[in-house]
Amino acid sequence: MSDLGHVLVLAGGLSYEREVSLKSGRRVSEVLRAGGIDVETRDTDASLIPSVLADPPDAAFVTLHGGSGEDGAIRSVLELLNVPYVGAGPEACRIAFDKPSAKAIVKATGINTPDSVTLPKETFHDLGATAMLERIIDRLGLPLFVKPARGGSALGASLVRTAEELPAAMVGCFAYGDTALIERYVSGVEIAISVVDHGDGPKALPPVEIVPDAGVYDYAARYTAGHTEFFAPARLSPAATAACAEMAVTAHTALRLRDLSRTDLIVDADGHPHFLEVNVAPGMTETSLFPLSVEASGQDLGTLCRTLLESAASRH
Repeated sequence: MSDLGHVLVLAGGLSYEREVSLKSGRRVSEVLRAGGIDVETRDTDASLIPSVLADPPDAAFVTLHGGSGEDGAIRSVLELLNVPYVGAGPEACRIAFDKPSAKAIVKATGINTPDSVTLPKETFHDLGATAMLERIIDRLGLPLFVKPARGGSALGASLVRTAEELPAAMVGCFAYGDTALIERYVSGVEIAISVVDHGDGPKALPPVEIVPDAGVYDYAARYTAGHTEFFAPARLSPAATAACAEMAVTAHTALRLRDLSRTDLIVDADGHPHFLEVNVAPGMTETSLFPLSVEASGQDLGTLCRTLLESAASRH
């Protein structure tokens, strides 16, 4: 039995990833309750602050995805309420959530990351879409991968193989955010590396290999059972596995993250990993990558979540 008394799990929110967040929150709440923890699961609405003030939790576990769940806002609120929480602080979250900023910081450590262009919607329209897209292709070549600079779950993201596909990809991207990140597409094996820190330094968990049926790991492939095949641990050489682990830990450290994170990368045909992005609030659903990695490591998800909460409470 844990020394933790009352634990708060935050789930839901108003981002495009609300439904995924609710599933993550439900999963974390279930595994914690199974371990004897008194769990309260709440959405981020007007009742949250009065509830916390009336009955302060010993610690909080944030399972909010996108928007305020990962941009540091809700963590700032928790600090105002004097509630310890699992995960990175507000400033680190703001930087990690902005993919171009995270790429720049990680690249400065010497890590490989695909060449890219960041383009706000206003610039795209004001300077002429056709001319702008032509210059992007001249600079980066084809194929390309287009995604919102802020956001997750592959919403608004698409693979562009021809010049004719790029305008529609940009429109789809801008439907989910005001800024697009256009990257040179790297062909290879898609890998997710989860990192956990119990207070003795960040350590990488076994890599998860992602093989979507449709060839692209989009929203449906992520959250529809049977649409993607996962291998945990990934079918990589020992050298590639070690390189992926080092990259994830380096990214976690460079971005000043805390407790847990998940780094997404591509391993090319030569076994070299390329950093794509990092997630400060990894999904916890039945098809999410973080729980798969935890299971592959031989750990129990409920025990790990409890340990992280205890660490946050003692840190506070």
